[in-house]
Amino acid sequence: MNGMSNETSRNTLQDAPLDGRIALVAGATRGAGRALAVELGRAGATVYVTGRTTRERASEVGRTTETIEETAELVTEAGGTGIAVPTDHLEEGQVRALVQRIDRERGRLDILVNDLWGGEHLLTSSVFGKKSWETPLADGLRILDLGARSHVITAALVLPLLIRSDAPLYVEVTDGTAVTNRRYRENMYYDLAKNAPIRLAFGLGRELAEYGGTAVAVSPGFLRSEQMLTHFGVTEENWRDAVAREPAFAIAESPYYLARTVAALAADPDRAARWNGKSTSSAELARIYGVRDVDGSRPDAWTYFEDVTYGGKDASADDYR
Repeated sequence: MNGMSNETSRNTLQDAPLDGRIALVAGATRGAGRALAVELGRAGATVYVTGRTTRERASEVGRTTETIEETAELVTEAGGTGIAVPTDHLEEGQVRALVQRIDRERGRLDILVNDLWGGEHLLTSSVFGKKSWETPLADGLRILDLGARSHVITAALVLPLLIRSDAPLYVEVTDGTAVTNRRYRENMYYDLAKNAPIRLAFGLGRELAEYGGTAVAVSPGFLRSEQMLTHFGVTEENWRDAVAREPAFAIAESPYYLARTVAALAADPDRAARWNGKSTSSAELARIYGVRDVDGSRPDAWTYFEDVTYGGKDASADDYR
């Protein structure tokens, strides 16, 4: 589901602004992480892709249909160089080994995308519709492990390699921006997990500034990930069939929307002045960099939610595409 034809799958020197750059996408098995890895590769980067699901072993998410090996192959098919490294980012030893490998093979890292998550299976049963004290403590703490602790471990161990770059870029991927997440995210554990990456980008932006670096938190809107498509029983080709069941799905965007915008940001020589320490969304980045989704639209899910879902405005999702 890469939304690209074979004719546009290989890079040339003219359309490979990240040629020679070394990237790590932590959490690249599926969804936004997979798309981010592919689009960085399409822009010419060498991309290390990590995750817990391989062709031999599945993570607790329980999906065997997407693997990091497949992601790496898609990166290479798109014109970059994809390298799959099975890594559990909650295991300090595995992350240290990953850093040592990149150091040994490349000597530096230019782009770190921290897209770690993998907690969707806990949300329906333990988060949504429940008070925080009704969430089993073990599930709540696991959400914090997956959505916050893994990010902290990765940042702490990978940043010493990242600052060797002449223009280090650190990207935190989360759900919601600082503006949209002023609203409570339904449950204490989920709220903390999805706001922590925003604060990480804010704080690390201060620390990376002296190295000419940029730290930014990015958020997709209503993401048409593989898991979400499965949840609604649709595919990327007929995803609009799910709108009858969930009207808000009309504003959904493919994972490649966010990925294209982040690739554009990564190629922006003025990105530090524009984005360091900030949080933003796929829609905001798309407006600034002239990016569109795979269907040619430019969805703005967070404005739609603000105006229509919360504000009661009588408008169609089509007005926000």
